[in-house]
Amino acid sequence: MQTRACTCSDMDAGQVPGATNNERGAQGIFPMSLIQRQGQAAYQVGPRPSSLALAPSPVCHHDHHNSGKQGATTFKMRNPLIRLECGKSTIRFKAMRCDAIVKITRPIDKCAGVNSYDWGKVGKDSAAAKFHAATASGFSIEEEKPYAELWMGTHPSLPSKDLETQRSLLEIVQENKALLSAEIAERYENKLPFLFKVLSINKALSIQAHPNKKLAEQLHASDPKNYPDDNHKPEMTIAVTPFDGLCGFRPLAEIAHFLKTVPSLRKLVGEEEASKFEEAIRGKETSDKEEDMQSNKKALQSAFTKLMNTDKDALASASEALVEAAKSEGDKFADGGPPSNTGKELSDLVVRLNSQFPADIGLFVQFFLNYVKLEIGEAMFLKADDIHAYLSGDIIECMASSDNVVRAGFTPKFKDVDNLTKMLTYSYAPISEQKMEPKDYSHVRLNAPAYSSNSSNMLYNPPIPEFAVVRTALNRTGAKATFDPIDGPSILLCTKGHGTISVGPKEEELKEGYVYFVGATAEVVIKSDVDADDAEGAEGLVTFKAFCEIEDGKGKL
Repeated sequence: MQTRACTCSDMDAGQVPGATNNERGAQGIFPMSLIQRQGQAAYQVGPRPSSLALAPSPVCHHDHHNSGKQGATTFKMRNPLIRLECGKSTIRFKAMRCDAIVKITRPIDKCAGVNSYDWGKVGKDSAAAKFHAATASGFSIEEEKPYAELWMGTHPSLPSKDLETQRSLLEIVQENKALLSAEIAERYENKLPFLFKVLSINKALSIQAHPNKKLAEQLHASDPKNYPDDNHKPEMTIAVTPFDGLCGFRPLAEIAHFLKTVPSLRKLVGEEEASKFEEAIRGKETSDKEEDMQSNKKALQSAFTKLMNTDKDALASASEALVEAAKSEGDKFADGGPPSNTGKELSDLVVRLNSQFPADIGLFVQFFLNYVKLEIGEAMFLKADDIHAYLSGDIIECMASSDNVVRAGFTPKFKDVDNLTKMLTYSYAPISEQKMEPKDYSHVRLNAPAYSSNSSNMLYNPPIPEFAVVRTALNRTGAKATFDPIDGPSILLCTKGHGTISVGPKEEELKEGYVYFVGATAEVVIKSDVDADDAEGAEGLVTFKAFCEIEDGKGKL
């Protein structure tokens, strides 16, 4: 397909490539065969392409072309609607002949060449597997096989592909930067700035953190095998089913409570180190004075580092004592627990995690970290260098595009205790501060209240520019949501129900497991063909739309 970037000189001279008259006012890179008739201008319209079209209505941003002078014209082009298909543990994209979107889906299967991680949910219990099965030809879910995660993006480890042409999404957006927008293409080196995932978790993921940008560059330079990226990886988690995990350090008073009430924990930290920690934080556990917070973090780092460097024999002995106490004490375990968790919750968690990773240091790390539960639609955000371990549930995860993980427990993989204990922020806060509250998303229009009165569009907007996510629930047949165009790329995933998605005149089917890539400046419309059932909190068509839009160096929402 012939493409060319229009310049001011082209337009001033009436030489916009592909046009037959002296049309002016166009700017951008676009396939000539997609130019449409506009006003009095006549255009050369070639045969319909089999892959992609472009962002709508690009115009010249130079004032002398947008001043309304006679002859100034805006070229309109069709947008890409590309259907994508996902594969095992990540996704692959497939393009459809459509006007503005791209469809995706993808869990895990052999032919996709993606790992089926041991921590994934098994068979049809896995949302990743079910989403993949919705569109993948020749794929059948194996009842005894774990299906862990689905990736959507341009990351080179598992790049999504155009299902029809087998071209990678990365190749497509680099060839056609208008799909990202000029600003995002320039800022993020012609790549999608975020990585979108579905995780189906049956057993604990590793105790881990993701390095900040500076540390990522250092780790990648010194150990590219274990740290394949030079980018940071802040991430956001949204529950699709009930979820639990360990996220961020607990309030200091809770850690002190466990050091007093769990003898095996105190033994591993050591009497001297435990006493130093208690003395250092006494009377200033919740102080907001900078000098107190720094002193508290230093004490926390010292105690946590001592724990993480426990030798194997001491860990085995302490683990045996811990599990025995959890089984025998039940709801009285850890003196009934601190305010955030009951003794029964904690004792059950010890037994459960020990069944997955016997005598692992993670059994004791849980006493330093918040034990968090999320209901459907609840979310939390983790900054770079924040410690966490996901334990169970199906989640939507969105992150800066990176695959760097520093691990130190609950894993048979490479463990890097030294870097983990040095890199962490050691910020401490209650569970409520780990969660993030969504807000109504204002850049979407619903149709008549008779159809959409009980629908919702909720924005999850973390404090970083790379991504945000909108969760949409359309709960009646005929309910419709029209998303305003944004100057950046999107990926839209359907997790429940069925309906349609359209950009311009082209309409495509939308149902559970379908994923679409949407180019910049496209107006997207989704419509529900299903009613929510009568159960309290029930929903009909549910989608998640990850996107990035940059304005003045910040995310524009």
